Amino acid sequence: MAKDAAVYTHGHHESVLRSHTWRTAANSAAYLTGHLRPHMRILDIGCGPGTITADLAELVPQGQVTGVDAEGAILERARAVADERGLANVSFAVADVHALDHPDDSFCVVHAHQVLQHVGDPVGALREMRRVCAPGGIVAVRDSDYATMTWYPSVPGLDGWLDLYHRVARANGGEPDAGRRLRSWALEAGFTDITSTATAWCYATEEERAWWSGLWADRTVASSYARLAVDGGHATEEELRSIAEAWRTWGEAPDGWFAVLHGEILCRV
Repeated sequence: MAKDAAVYTHGHHESVLRSHTWRTAANSAAYLTGHLRPHMRILDIGCGPGTITADLAELVPQGQVTGVDAEGAILERARAVADERGLANVSFAVADVHALDHPDDSFCVVHAHQVLQHVGDPVGALREMRRVCAPGGIVAVRDSDYATMTWYPSVPGLDGWLDLYHRVARANGGEPDAGRRLRSWALEAGFTDITSTATAWCYATEEERAWWSGLWADRTVASSYARLAVDGGHATEEELRSIAEAWRTWGEAPDGWFAVLHGEILCRV
């Protein structure tokens, strides 16, 4: 596999979009939003269905937001979100983070949420993000860290899920424990002014547990991740069904709790 090539592990199955469309600037980019100003030009890389992108556009009403994704089909969903909100300052395009189709110094902010864990060359991607960011601007990146995900009660099948996910994601050219590596990658990419933080998503209410366990149970047996796990020889369909059942078991526990840690970096250009 080429250094800059990687297979997107999750794909865009409904169970994946169930999670992605839940994301907002408030729950996924709070480390950045306080630095935004109304006039800013923002590039949102790996925008997916566009919910974070639309929030960013609302925060820069005199500015412009460009959302890009490697998968063109998902951008129709993103355009629909922007249209529903009546946003005139946002546009979308297909793009490769390793070779962005923009001149140097084009944006005030370059943002990527849960993108670098899926790319083959995260350092190269950060260099390209820096290239299109204007002097004085910000490159903002947030990524989850699978090895630090933690839950209660202990369900043996979920330990198997975490091990399997690591194997599948790395076989696809990604790095599932990206959150802890962001600062290191940014330093290697040449950034010198880096602010590092961490925040977490937490699912504990009955509604949250049902949602989180349900989407992962479905993703485990029906998404691109499931196909890649089987086709790559990492798991059998029976093993995937067992893991999905473990997710449902955890979701039904009245004392259930799950936390997803994220690393974050704000890099001044």
